[in-house]
Amino acid sequence: MSEVIKNRYDFVYLFDVRDGNPNGDPDQVNLPRADAEDQHGLVTDVCIKRKVRNYVMLEKNLESPYDIFIRQGQILNNIIDGIGGETISERQGALCNTYFDIRTFGAVLSTGKDAGTVRGPVQFTFSRSEDRIYQAEHSITRCAVTKPEDAKKQEGREFASTFGRKSTIPYALYRMHGFISAVDAKKTGFSENDLNLLWKALINAFENDRSAARGEMNPRMLVVFKHNHHLGNELSGRLFDRVKIEKISELPRKFEDYKITVEKEGLLDKGIIVSVWPEEEIF
Repeated sequence: MSEVIKNRYDFVYLFDVRDGNPNGDPDQVNLPRADAEDQHGLVTDVCIKRKVRNYVMLEKNLESPYDIFIRQGQILNNIIDGIGGETISERQGALCNTYFDIRTFGAVLSTGKDAGTVRGPVQFTFSRSEDRIYQAEHSITRCAVTKPEDAKKQEGREFASTFGRKSTIPYALYRMHGFISAVDAKKTGFSENDLNLLWKALINAFENDRSAARGEMNPRMLVVFKHNHHLGNELSGRLFDRVKIEKISELPRKFEDYKITVEKEGLLDKGIIVSVWPEEEIF
């Protein structure tokens, strides 16, 4: 493992979707998530964390210290109960040393043999679309049925079929904010290598996660503010305000329908370095 990070980071992550459902809501018949008051689109922090985990699984093949704790098929209490260490601190240390997502996002480890709770240094907000979204619903058919009784109901037709629905967003640009604490990183061992892997995972989050339901999703910009102090040199909200998105089309249908500017003036004097992907390499 490389050295634990010593700097605080704040970042803005922009991604978009075309003709897809980036994060369906199971409580709303899987419609794209939306703010009930203003109809702006939402993507949960859990959704983006899942994509980060999935990328790390593919990149590192579940090998320690880059194994993934929260993944399909895991029985979490078996892992917690089987971990070595007499004290909660020792058990947490062993889990952090093995699992990238615990080191990064933290975890509730008190569900089995008590290992307490780990607060992760990396936190995401919900992603919110820049404009109101239109939740389009499409009727679809399948030229097959699943059960014999369904076929019987359609006797007399030349072909039996099944009807369904699909929900999409024609286009939306989403914005997510992120925070990385050097103080919490010291507790979990979140390292410089982990940080670079996180940036790489965000940029490649959608490449190996394609599906017909999600349509076309792409990362568009990652703006990273690196502080030269472990507690930071500026309030995160003021930094986020420096990333401005201006709509240059009445009805945006592509990324180029927005103008994005990053105000860097004066930040270097405050001890903050700004990196903007894809203009600059960040890992």
